[in-house]
Amino acid sequence: MFFTFNTYPIIIAHRGARSLAPENTLPAAQKAVELGADAWEIDVQLTADGVPVVIHDETLSRTSDVRKKAVFSERKPWLVHTFSLEELRTLDFGSWFAESDPFGQIDSWLLREKDLHFGKMPVLLLRDALAFTRDRNFKINVEIKDLSGLPGDAAVVEKVLGLVRESDMSDQVLISSFNYDYLWQIKSLYPEISTAVLTEISRTDPLGLLRELSAEAYHPRADLIRPAQISFLREKGFYVNIWTVNDAAAAQKFAEAGATGIFTDFPQLLTKIFSV
Repeated sequence: MFFTFNTYPIIIAHRGARSLAPENTLPAAQKAVELGADAWEIDVQLTADGVPVVIHDETLSRTSDVRKKAVFSERKPWLVHTFSLEELRTLDFGSWFAESDPFGQIDSWLLREKDLHFGKMPVLLLRDALAFTRDRNFKINVEIKDLSGLPGDAAVVEKVLGLVRESDMSDQVLISSFNYDYLWQIKSLYPEISTAVLTEISRTDPLGLLRELSAEAYHPRADLIRPAQISFLREKGFYVNIWTVNDAAAAQKFAEAGATGIFTDFPQLLTKIFSV
């Protein structure tokens, strides 16, 4: 099972240590490992030819150099699901980080000059993200993006589960999604895999939802959960992992309420607080 940790809360690096390296890439994952995070979180969707790739947005414009590629100029807004894997492999998923400095860390001591050479970084495949995690005895939260209405909707769960099975690492993987049909499918196909209910709305009966979906964990947005709700769900035997917390005081508050996990863009901050 995913939740075999000695102490809680666990620190889950959101899209890897994305404040220090391009999100959803192996350098971001490596930094999460080096900083002492307990797991990393990634986002998965399918290419036009059905390959699971690790990209958060539904478009390629923010985290790749697709805008600079004349050959793709007519395909704006550059939706991920319309690109084949071969096409994605022509793009750079790293140089945007130094260009945009999304977390204002580039001028700080946290980023050394050698860390800024993220250019010509290929798209990350789920297969490779799993292999990285397995080989380092790390853990991973795979969020399956909601592909409702898209060509990959019917296939994405089986594609993801197939790679998890192939990697033989079900105890290192937690699968979450905002699409609850996916979570139901996962439990019907691979009941031993841990699953988590993602939510960005306030729910009146999270316990009932967790039981209905046979999920192990509840993943609420930080501003939508109260300490009493965390305690209640923990008493009922469920795990509660909060996203996304980048403030030390807020993280401490959730920990005191019994949260089992904290998603953060700054594992370098939280590991100082929760290190044993």
